[in-house]
Amino acid sequence: MASAGNSSSWSLWPLSRDAVFNFEILRPLSLSAYDGADVGEVLQAAAAIVPGDFESFAGAFGRLAARVYERALAVAARALRVPFSARTAFFSAATYFRSADFFLPGDPAYPRLALLWQQPPDAFARGLALLRPPGRRLTIHTPDFDIPCIWMTPPEAEDRRRPTLVVGNGYDGAQEELYHVVGAAALERGFNVLSYEGPGQPSVRRRQGLGFIPDWERVVTPVMDHVLAQTRLVDADAVGLVGLSFGGYLAPRAAAFDHRFAAVMALDGVWDFGPVMRAGFGPDMMRLHAAGRKAEFDARARSLFLSNSSSAPAASSSARWGLEQGLWAFNTRSPFELVNLAAQYTLAPVVGRIATPVFVADAEDELFFAGQPARLAAALGPRLAHLHRFRQRDAAGAHSGLGALKLQNQVMLDWFEDVIDDRRRRRNGTRSDL
Repeated sequence: MASAGNSSSWSLWPLSRDAVFNFEILRPLSLSAYDGADVGEVLQAAAAIVPGDFESFAGAFGRLAARVYERALAVAARALRVPFSARTAFFSAATYFRSADFFLPGDPAYPRLALLWQQPPDAFARGLALLRPPGRRLTIHTPDFDIPCIWMTPPEAEDRRRPTLVVGNGYDGAQEELYHVVGAAALERGFNVLSYEGPGQPSVRRRQGLGFIPDWERVVTPVMDHVLAQTRLVDADAVGLVGLSFGGYLAPRAAAFDHRFAAVMALDGVWDFGPVMRAGFGPDMMRLHAAGRKAEFDARARSLFLSNSSSAPAASSSARWGLEQGLWAFNTRSPFELVNLAAQYTLAPVVGRIATPVFVADAEDELFFAGQPARLAAALGPRLAHLHRFRQRDAAGAHSGLGALKLQNQVMLDWFEDVIDDRRRRRNGTRSDL
């Protein structure tokens, strides 16, 4: 299962003694850079969290979310002429609701979970409606599943063809988070933004019952079809594809089969998910797996990582959450089968089909995919890959740029603009030679 290792980012952001709690507190805190949280509110919640106690984490952020949501409603009722304050409060509440359900089991029968699943998109929708112009939700239908999306355009009056980012999250994140991670920064540059979710990601898993699929082009190609159909608004030669976290596998995988993107951005690059999952179980468990002893493997995995028995060894928060999330997101009840499913998520068989420039982010203090961005960049080769190392000396070494989103967006979006400018120059040069 994916799990967090030791992290030197503790020295920069000592928000919890628990490594994965530390990261998941940094996560909403970092969204304050783009109106997704307020620093004092997150720190107040962090102070009430007991390390390793999932209910404590849920309770601290749940109480904060409810309080901020009530404030947002009150502000919206009296200040619609100045929507900024209400919008940012709704966005913050949505972030805190997402944090509140993060460590809870994926079973819909779990107390409070159904409500927590509904509250983040509702709060975010209220904030989305207060953007100028308002963002809007849409659904792209395919024969196998529906793809929920959010479409946003920059605050300029005229319709014209613009660069566009198609952005997707990863192993555990909702598309609403992406507005704060990269969407707002892209809108500031005059780009359109379309976010989406596919099988295994929150709304599709919850509402359609579908786990992750390795052939992610089945998700991205219909999304790209929709984007390119917006002929008045989209520059077809300037569409970029962004994948966050595990999306650092999903986006390059899709680009191996859909060559219409101007560029791909993997934050951070993922080469092969199988070893990450196997490492989470450890060598003794993997010997059972190699021997095909499924029943014993499943029983021991549940005892080691999920049991609440006082006689069972206490699993780390990272290991427990990683297994619970993996079983839910990949839609299986078997840890043995989860290992098999994870092994399908490798770029090795398809990397040679990628023909698009790829920005590969490589966090110095990578928690989950250490070493994999460099492997992806090496496989792509210098003609296609742009490997950028985000370093702790710049306070930018955390997974997916969390804590340094402004720097990450500046570096990545500058690169993207250089790519599309170069495409325009080459296109114009070709035409002038005719």
